[in-house]
Amino acid sequence: MAGKKEQDASTEERILAAARVVFTRKGFAATKVRDIAAEADINLSLVNYYFRSKEKLFEVVMAEAVQKLVFEISTFFNDKQLSIPEKITKAVNYYIDLLLENPDFPLFLVNEVITGDDMFTRYAQQNTLFQSDLFRQLFAMKEEGKLSVHPVHIMMNVIGLVVMPFLARPLLERNELVKDGEFVTLMNERRKLIPLWLKGMLG
Repeated sequence: MAGKKEQDASTEERILAAARVVFTRKGFAATKVRDIAAEADINLSLVNYYFRSKEKLFEVVMAEAVQKLVFEISTFFNDKQLSIPEKITKAVNYYIDLLLENPDFPLFLVNEVITGDDMFTRYAQQNTLFQSDLFRQLFAMKEEGKLSVHPVHIMMNVIGLVVMPFLARPLLERNELVKDGEFVTLMNERRKLIPLWLKGMLG
């Protein structure tokens, strides 16, 4: 029985790993179940057995992405023991760590936004990220005249300053603006730079 469970878990993970690759490369609309089966090097019927449909498989992959990209960050944003700069620093470090380990995440999400799928939005809306303590603090600062910009600019800059380098990485490396190993070094430098840049917006 234990062997069967381990085999099932291994097969499911192979399918999920293949699905992440194919959905990132082709997007949801252009992906066929047979593409995922071919990437996983397994029989098409096994994909259908474990996940029933492309939609179900995509929901699992998207839920994983949202869990990592959105839900986890809520713990920092709702920690009342942390100051705003500390919350931002933790968020920056978390996202850089996550994307260094999963560099295809940004492309995967951009593909789905461009093709018009709203599943990411629906999943993201299920959490309280934008009702977090951080946003309450920022809006309070705005109302008190202590913040000169709309609070959403802060979050847009956190996302943009972390995510855009990963999207630009292939271009930077093809043009030899960034050589082997330099990208990781640059992203580690941004762990300190991004909070400093945002500190200027916070006043």
